[in-house]
Amino acid sequence: MKFLLSAILLMITGTVFSQRFGGNPPSVKWSQVNNPATRVIFPKGLDSIGRQVAGIVQQLSAPTSPSIGERTHKIDIVLHNQTTYSNAYVGLGPYRSEFYLTPPQNSFTLGSLPWPEQLAIHEFRHVQQNNNFNVGLSRVMRIVFGEEGQALANSLVVPDWFYEGDAVYNETNVSSQGRGRLPSFFNDYRSLWEAGKNYSWMKLRNGSYRDFTPDHYRLGYMLAAYGREKYGNDFWKKVTQDAAAYKGLFYPFQKAVKKYADKDYKTFRQEVLSYFQSQPGFAVKPAAAKAPAHFVADEEYPAVVNDSTLVFMKDSYKHIPAFMIRSGNTERKLRVRDYSLDNQFSYRNGNIVYASYRPDLRWGWKDYSELKVLDTKTGIQRSLTRRSKYFSPDISADGTTIVAVFINILGQSELHFLDAGTGQLITEVPNPDKLIYTFPKFYNARQVIAAVKNTAGQMSLTLIDGVKGTNSYLTPFSYNVIGFPVIQNDTVYFSASHGTSDRIFAYSVSKHQLFRLVQPDPVSNTGDYQPAVSSDSLFWSHFTVYGNRLTSISKKQLVWEPFAGAAFASPLPSFGISAIDKNPVGGFSSPSELKVSNYSASYQLLNFHSLHPLVDDPVYSFSLVGENVLNTLQSELFFSYNRNEQFKQLGFNTTYGALFPYISAGADYTFDRRGLYHGQRIYWNEAEVRAGLQLPFTLSKGRNFTGLNIGADYVFNKPNFKGVYKDSLGDQSFSYINMYISFYNQIQQAKQHIYPRFAQSILINYKRAISNFDANQFLASGYLYLPGLFVNHNLVLNTAFQQKDTLNQRSFSNNFPFSRGYTSENFHQMIKWGVNYHFPLAYPDAGFGNIIYLLRLRANVFYDYTKVTDARSNSANFRSTGTEVFFDTKWWNQLPLSLGFRYSYLLDRDLFGGRGSSRFEFVLPVNIIR
Repeated sequence: MKFLLSAILLMITGTVFSQRFGGNPPSVKWSQVNNPATRVIFPKGLDSIGRQVAGIVQQLSAPTSPSIGERTHKIDIVLHNQTTYSNAYVGLGPYRSEFYLTPPQNSFTLGSLPWPEQLAIHEFRHVQQNNNFNVGLSRVMRIVFGEEGQALANSLVVPDWFYEGDAVYNETNVSSQGRGRLPSFFNDYRSLWEAGKNYSWMKLRNGSYRDFTPDHYRLGYMLAAYGREKYGNDFWKKVTQDAAAYKGLFYPFQKAVKKYADKDYKTFRQEVLSYFQSQPGFAVKPAAAKAPAHFVADEEYPAVVNDSTLVFMKDSYKHIPAFMIRSGNTERKLRVRDYSLDNQFSYRNGNIVYASYRPDLRWGWKDYSELKVLDTKTGIQRSLTRRSKYFSPDISADGTTIVAVFINILGQSELHFLDAGTGQLITEVPNPDKLIYTFPKFYNARQVIAAVKNTAGQMSLTLIDGVKGTNSYLTPFSYNVIGFPVIQNDTVYFSASHGTSDRIFAYSVSKHQLFRLVQPDPVSNTGDYQPAVSSDSLFWSHFTVYGNRLTSISKKQLVWEPFAGAAFASPLPSFGISAIDKNPVGGFSSPSELKVSNYSASYQLLNFHSLHPLVDDPVYSFSLVGENVLNTLQSELFFSYNRNEQFKQLGFNTTYGALFPYISAGADYTFDRRGLYHGQRIYWNEAEVRAGLQLPFTLSKGRNFTGLNIGADYVFNKPNFKGVYKDSLGDQSFSYINMYISFYNQIQQAKQHIYPRFAQSILINYKRAISNFDANQFLASGYLYLPGLFVNHNLVLNTAFQQKDTLNQRSFSNNFPFSRGYTSENFHQMIKWGVNYHFPLAYPDAGFGNIIYLLRLRANVFYDYTKVTDARSNSANFRSTGTEVFFDTKWWNQLPLSLGFRYSYLLDRDLFGGRGSSRFEFVLPVNIIR
């Protein structure tokens, strides 16, 4: 049961993760476009985007429903324009979708379609999926557990690869581009096959801590596209309807595939992979003679210092991203990069400029992209802009000016010239053609070359006048993706998609001539990106299964093949899926007749949506939870059990987060509380009513993630004592104040790191009675995370102190982290310190029956020391040592869960528990660094 509850918890956590509670300031006023299919909610001023999204959803509903199902259920879509992330999601609990409207700079990752259009096409497919998977046993789970019950039931039988693969197919099928037509989208699997990596199905599904594995978007698209191509438009509709209904109960998805494809699931998967391997552009090249055993590192954005020296970005599974400099075979780290949304940077004359991510101090839907300048000679970094939204900066040849892309709150793209010394704005470049700029580079002091997208989502390489904003288009507009221009003298080198590959091209501005740079003996079908040029060599980052690797070639070895503009704008490939060439929609419009009206932020504030269990040791609870669509009011009806004190609790909590501070209120009734009074056990029930304020601060910046939470609650408590002390203790009510401060700080964390190599977490809690009784309790605890002997090891130190009054007139709940293995009590004073050493044991990359997959086996060796003192100054020690072994697993090929076993050896007598020195426990770890 504990395992099942935790699995449900993890599903809920995954759903809620994308939400940002109380994320918008109250100054944001909301509008809506409300029609039968959707309610699009957006900040005032975004009327055209709101209409566009609502219009696309309206146009997509009828022509795309035959392939997934005709059931409809209205959804709320919230548009956010103050965040720098480029993303979106659809979630159950509450049922809504949220779009982050800042478009990405790198079009090779998601394509170049207009960003609101891309989001609407992709995310509406998830809406259709959720609407049509509410059948059979999944519907029963929704009736019993609410929206998150359906989410859990669906996730157990409909794999995540189908959700995303089907949505990618949809964006490819109904648009003029889509990821299924992009060569970069297939780099992952081509790199595996070129290296001869024949991973098991479970490894492809679950990933690895040691080896590169493609994500479920790519795997899902190949499976979803092949199923539609081979078995018809309604193939997956029939499969997913059976699966979501749990027809066959065990492995219903696999049984449905066998039923409608007339072959077992394993054979179907193998056919899909074999089919794509046989397509043009997927031909397997001979593997390198001395290939690494596992993933090495991503090396990206090379920049030339001189003919023998490069600066680049390096990121690996063992080390966090850092700027590196390489001269010959010698390599050294310049500086760890601040946390950023991408690895792009520009180098000129000893200086690196890049964009660093920074969240707002208070509002979760508001964050920034600030420019930083790093002096590579001194290692000193300075902030150039603050509270800005700048992307893809470049430094001028004389080092005095920076050009960067600016995205305003309407989602419009601008080029800004900034003073490289002060960060002050010099010029805003006019944008009469309403282009989306990406990766601008100085051509000269006045002109900039950039890869741009027009309003249709087509791309061109463009020479821009920095004063007038006029454009000279160097290549014809097309849906072939362009990016990463770099300039040497009169020639622009850049990456572009053509046919089934992404390759390096060059354009001579003075001669108006386009060239494809052909290697004499190309060794790979995967893409070439981010060119850099010295006097005699061309460098670039090449996609491999071992990471994006820096590659170079002498210019003399390159063949400069003249390339006609018409050939450059050739149609996009289908990669063997002819069905995507039969567009069922035929273009999108933004209906002007769609009415825009005001949206009240108080609409449906109380919105209970799910019933689910939570495990947060020592508290176990079962809650009816709710949250409104704008994420401003959270509400909960709950029943909980405290393992430390073995009491039960029934109550209601709510928090309103649209203001600053948060306002919270709640009430509960507790059964069977227990404690010690003059050495005797006493029992009582109690009722509490509370109200409080909370100040959450996000202090993250630079290389650190930092948060501070300060709050206080007023609590009214009325006890009801039982047993022999009922009359002597009485049932007098009292009030108390509960004050708390929590703080965390951590550096970035690489994939293989068990914990950050440097982090701190502190909690301070003080409770004091303010009426009728004299009672108080103080708790302080902290964790310090330090590097271990090896890069993936952690030394974790923790300490805690708790003290309560000696009068014992009233007792507060006990959350003291007692020595492991012992049965704890709430003493007058408790002091604890502990040492933990965490380290990996193995990376099995193996599983069983498509049920459980083991990614990593890790251990912790610990020592705990707790000293307690009672009201009469009697003291006792509780020391323990032992080992914890944790299994980092995935269940049903997609649900992550870490579980383990603990052996504790007690060095002192367990005064309040069982006999013997050896204790074994099953543990579900909770990471206190959040």
